[in-house]
Amino acid sequence: MGRKWNNIKEKKAAKDKNTSRIYAKFGREIYVAAKQGEPDPEANQALKIVLERAKTYNVPKSIIDRAIDKAKGGDEENFDELRYEGFGPNGSMLIVDTLTNNVNRTAADVRATFGKNGGNMGVNGSVAYMFDATAVFGIEGKSEDEILEILMESDVDARDISQEEEVVIVYAEPDQFHAVQEAFKNAGITEFTVAELTMIAQNDVTLSADDQEQFEKLVDALEDLEDVQQVYHNVDLG
Repeated sequence: MGRKWNNIKEKKAAKDKNTSRIYAKFGREIYVAAKQGEPDPEANQALKIVLERAKTYNVPKSIIDRAIDKAKGGDEENFDELRYEGFGPNGSMLIVDTLTNNVNRTAADVRATFGKNGGNMGVNGSVAYMFDATAVFGIEGKSEDEILEILMESDVDARDISQEEEVVIVYAEPDQFHAVQEAFKNAGITEFTVAELTMIAQNDVTLSADDQEQFEKLVDALEDLEDVQQVYHNVDLG
């Protein structure tokens, strides 16, 4: 369905090239999740999801602990979660999720980045309706049939299961994230190549070589912004 594993993997690999940037973004996201609820992941569902994602990106424990300790210490730095939507070349669509302590700065930065890289900002709702919020898990060393059996035994539903390269990808409703995760952990699966809540396009588009080059510059520029946490899109990068 929707985005294929090679796109998820390519996006992850691209982010891994700049680990300091990724660690900073996770530090902020962990801090916000810990501050909004309990600093204990077992009592804070949002924090638990962030930490599971951080694990797949090999975020050091020192960064995780520092962010949680900052939240425990009563730090008063406040962040707003904002979503921007826009368009790239030739029918490409993007969703940009941000965490910011300066809304005006972030809005101006995102708008300028779209404009400088061949894109255009859209209004709220202009793009998001073409995407589905989805829980995604990637598991190595198991077959599709084995994964399906694990989920069936736990009475957990999945939208889709696919084998892509050496990885089985499970797509589920976002509110099933913890149920899917627990089903796997009860079956002895504790390592995931991907484990996150994401936005998957209902239909992908394929761009020409020139348009794809321009599109990738736009995505890179958006991801380089300090306040941007996630960029989702509908382009098939395979």
